[in-house]
Amino acid sequence: MNIKRLALFGVPILALAAVMPLSATAGGAQHVQWDIVSLVGGGPPGPINPGGHASAMAPDGDMITLTGHGTFVAPATSGGTGAVTGGGTWETSSASGTYEVTGLVSWAFANRWSATPTFIDNIGDLSARANGTAVLRIRFSNGQSGVLTVGCHGPGAPPGIIEGITTTKGFKTYYEAEEPVGGVDANRTLFHILK
Repeated sequence: MNIKRLALFGVPILALAAVMPLSATAGGAQHVQWDIVSLVGGGPPGPINPGGHASAMAPDGDMITLTGHGTFVAPATSGGTGAVTGGGTWETSSASGTYEVTGLVSWAFANRWSATPTFIDNIGDLSARANGTAVLRIRFSNGQSGVLTVGCHGPGAPPGIIEGITTTKGFKTYYEAEEPVGGVDANRTLFHILK
């Protein structure tokens, strides 16, 4: 008799317990858009447009320049996901091609952009702009794989976040991000929290 009661009441409770963590994770997930942006005039008020480029340097002095944009879903708990879109182009001193994003390694949200200085944003909602760091798995058109780090250090960002990109391409590490310079339309990124 007790076994029947346990089966009658225990199975629904176990089923509910199994579903609860999934719904909590889905509810806390962040849907994020990332862009390497073009900042017309190289500073505020912009406008900020898609289609920019950013560069990083390897220890041997070789430079890589990327364009790109995409989206990812960051789980509520730490960790990666395959829920990604996007890619762009790459160019080094000796070759060029395209790349595709294949996964999210990690997303570290820092904070929302402050209201000042005022930028014109032609990509997304002004209130959705965010500072943080995303690490993405990528595959280059020449068959090599890599890890792309996109950092946005916009208005109001805490210290320690890069503005721009770093990447690996095969064994080569392009980890010295080119810093943005006022008046120069290069080396800028942007995140929008979509939901």
